[in-house]
Amino acid sequence: MPSFLIINGPNLNMLGKREPEIYGAQTLDEIAQYTEEKIGTAAKIEWYQSNIEGEIVGRLQLAASQNYRAVVINPGAYAHTSVAIHDAIKILKIPVIEVHLSNVYRRESFRETLLTAKACLAIMTGLGKDAYWLAVKSQI
Repeated sequence: MPSFLIINGPNLNMLGKREPEIYGAQTLDEIAQYTEEKIGTAAKIEWYQSNIEGEIVGRLQLAASQNYRAVVINPGAYAHTSVAIHDAIKILKIPVIEVHLSNVYRRESFRETLLTAKACLAIMTGLGKDAYWLAVKSQI
């Protein structure tokens, strides 16, 4: 069974409370449960969340030595600012799919720059909670 790592960045631990009109009413735990139900027994998923850029970089570095089929990452606001996460993604020799719950191109102009996505195989934006399981499914 293929194994996937899903990394979530800053403020995603506040889903369900933070701007539900943009991000939806579900918590990250509820999205994780939904994703795993949709994937079923087709894959094993490990979830990770941090509000700290260096911890996300460290987790990506660790993933390089582990046996994942792919990594799915929602870097949150770090998508627009983090060269460090971009560079850590490039270390990986497996596919990395970036996801965003909202359509970043329909929001503030500063969100249109996705530094981390430039290191990723693909981007899924604006699909809400479905982005996670669709990203995993694309690599099964």
